[in-house]
Amino acid sequence: MLDSDLLSPPRILANVSINSKKRLLELISLTLAKKNTELNSREIFQSLCAREHLGNTTLGNGVAMPHGRIHGTEDVEAIFLRLVKPLELDADDGQPVDLVFALVVPEQCTDDHTKLLESIAERFGDAGFVSQLREAEDNNELWQLLANPNT
Repeated sequence: MLDSDLLSPPRILANVSINSKKRLLELISLTLAKKNTELNSREIFQSLCAREHLGNTTLGNGVAMPHGRIHGTEDVEAIFLRLVKPLELDADDGQPVDLVFALVVPEQCTDDHTKLLESIAERFGDAGFVSQLREAEDNNELWQLLANPNT
């Protein structure tokens, strides 16, 4: 499911303490920009917020997939966070979110990018997989789960 260029161990953060949606989106933006100097954290943040204003990006079962489009890159950038305390993000199923898979895609989003979003959403729709992510001991175990399409 996940290419090592898309999500690598340094982009997996377990046991993150965060207390609001705004702070979550800021953390995602800052972390992605820190990992790729071609990206601007403010632009990422604005893009994520703009997408959230269209409708929340929760997938249900405590999972969210915030995403946005940015210019200046042709690559998809991703980060995975597991939160210590779930956040209320107005999910359709009413469950607070503790697993977050965030992406930024090129401004000229192609069908490939749309298929990637759908593929990730489908994977995180698997209750067994989501349960394994919650039970993982550390970042390394999370990486093994996320990188293995057979889990």
